[in-house]
Amino acid sequence: MWHNGRRYVGGTTTARNADRPRGADQRAGARRSDGPRGVDRNTTPRPAGARDEHGQPLEGTPERPIIPDWDAPDATATAGAEPSLQADGERLQKVIAAAGVASRRVAENLIVEGRVTVNGTVVEELGRRVDPDVDEVAVDGVPVQTDTSKRYVLLNKPVGIVSSLQDERGRRDLSEFVDRYEERLFNVGRLDAETSGLLVLTNDGDLAHVLAHPSFGVTKTYIAKVEGNVNPATVQRLLDGVELEDGPIAADKVRLLESARGESLVEVTLHSGRNRIVRRMLDEVGHPVLELVRRSFGPLQLGNLPIGKTRELTTVELGKLLAIARDHGPEVVAQTDE
Repeated sequence: MWHNGRRYVGGTTTARNADRPRGADQRAGARRSDGPRGVDRNTTPRPAGARDEHGQPLEGTPERPIIPDWDAPDATATAGAEPSLQADGERLQKVIAAAGVASRRVAENLIVEGRVTVNGTVVEELGRRVDPDVDEVAVDGVPVQTDTSKRYVLLNKPVGIVSSLQDERGRRDLSEFVDRYEERLFNVGRLDAETSGLLVLTNDGDLAHVLAHPSFGVTKTYIAKVEGNVNPATVQRLLDGVELEDGPIAADKVRLLESARGESLVEVTLHSGRNRIVRRMLDEVGHPVLELVRRSFGPLQLGNLPIGKTRELTTVELGKLLAIARDHGPEVVAQTDE
C-alpha cells in the first residue's frame, strides 16, 4: 500500500495497536487533535511529517509505519500479512536485535527500508524468519553475528604475559584475562612474552583460523623501537625481503616514524605468522628491537585501550571480521577437510 508516494506498512488493525489502552497514545505524546474526529488511526495512514509534541514521528506516518504483529501465539500472520513469510526459525528483527545491532523496532524499520539481506538477498517484508545457525544476515552490507554464543574480546597484552592459557613453567599467562568470562576463550595467534599490544580472544574457531593463518593475508601492524638510526636504504631492504634461517621474508609495508639519538621508531606491517618474525627481521638488518607493540590486527585497532585491559568488539568491528571470514569461507572448509 502506498501513501504520499511512500510505502506504508500495515493497513490493518493489529493486536499490538488495537489492544493498546486508550490513554497510551496520550502518554506517548500523540494527541487526538492530530487527525479528524472519527478517523481510525490504526487503519488510516497519517500524512508524512506529522509529529507529536516531542517532535517524534507519529505512529502511522511513513517515518514510523504501523508494524504488523508477528507475535501471534499460533505462529500465524496477522491480517494483511503474507502467510508464506511465516517459516520456521527466528524472526529476522529479533535476530538483529539479539545481535546488538539495533532495537527490535529499529530493526523492523531497517528491514522495511531494504537495508537488510539474508544470504545476499534483500528482505523488505516483515515476518521473514531465519535460522541463525545457517543463514547469513547483513545490515547495510555489514555481516551480523547471529550466533549469540560467540564472544569476541580485544586485549592489550602487557609485557611479561605469555600467550598461553596455562603456562607449564608457571609464568603469568592469559588465564587472568579470560577467567572473568563464562565462555571458554582462546587467543588468536600469539605475541611473545616481551611484546605487548593487540591480542584477540574468542571462542569462534572458524574466525580464529582465518585471522591467524598467513594464507588468508590478514595483516598485523607493529611499532618497534630499535637500536640505531634507521635509514631509507634499510627500509627498502625490509620491503624487498631478507633471508632468515627459516626462509626469505618481506614486509608488506614499512614506515620510519622517528630516528634520533641512536634510536628509531619503525612501523612494520606484514601478514606472516612466523615466530618472533618482526624481531628477527629487524635484527637481520642490524637494528635489534628494544620495545615492540602490535597496534593493529586486520581491521582491529588497539586505539587508547590501557595496557592489561580488555573490551568487547563493537558490532562494526565484528562485522568487518565476519566479512573477512565469509569471503574466505570455502577456503576454511577446504583446509579443515584436508
